[in-house]
Amino acid sequence: MDFALGSAAKNAGYRFAAFPEIGSTNAEALAAARRGDDGRIWFVTAHQTAGRGRRGRAWATPPGNLAASLLTVGRFDPGSAAALGFVAGLALDEALRAVAPSLAVRIAIDGVEPGGGGSGDRLRLKWPNDVLLDGAKLAGILLEGEALGDGRFAVAIGIGVNVVHAPPDLPYPATALRAFGSLADAPMLFSALSDAWAGAERIWADGKGFAVIRRLWLERAAGIGERVVVSLGGEVVSGLFETIDDAGRLVVQAADGSRRTIASGEVHFGAVATVRV
Repeated sequence: MDFALGSAAKNAGYRFAAFPEIGSTNAEALAAARRGDDGRIWFVTAHQTAGRGRRGRAWATPPGNLAASLLTVGRFDPGSAAALGFVAGLALDEALRAVAPSLAVRIAIDGVEPGGGGSGDRLRLKWPNDVLLDGAKLAGILLEGEALGDGRFAVAIGIGVNVVHAPPDLPYPATALRAFGSLADAPMLFSALSDAWAGAERIWADGKGFAVIRRLWLERAAGIGERVVVSLGGEVVSGLFETIDDAGRLVVQAADGSRRTIASGEVHFGAVATVRV
């Protein structure tokens, strides 16, 4: 497949390296950082053989799907770098709407229902790092960081999208763009993603713009105000998904009105949450 950066990404000075097949785009990005690469480079493929998800799980990228990792290197706080996952989520959401606009909103009998996080919005962002289409997982984001020993920190922002294939036999529903009749392919989506990232990064402004990123992310978030269960290793927290705070942590309101702030965990909404309690 012939990958290319979008025009906005090119003009912003991004680079890319494409592979017909690779083990892990995140691993390749961090290896480049160790070799001295200054970042602002995408590593992209339509066939990843040893991808990783959160908590060390495998992430399958069979031929035709998209795996892309952006390497960013700087002298920033590793804690603040975690918020880059929200920047990535917004960029991916924008890219998906660009290449598959018919999938963004449901069509009612009397016309188009409201988008932008409204009741008709089919694409939603799930805390902390998934994109859902009609409630099923379409894409995942994985951040991996590494100190470089000279005061700099490298972050690989890995993005995997089910373009053609959705993995079977998962404990949660998953889907692919092709299942909805979309003709978008991995190169088309990557080009749109690279441009969308360039715009989102300007808003992010090395962390100074996180308040805006947070607001935009919440407008597109799945499950706000709904019942949620969060698995934290051996502990389970349940309540209502109230918001995310200014550090990107999940805020859950318990039945007694108390609030719990959660930095990481496995989140389940709605009926699944009820069953898992």
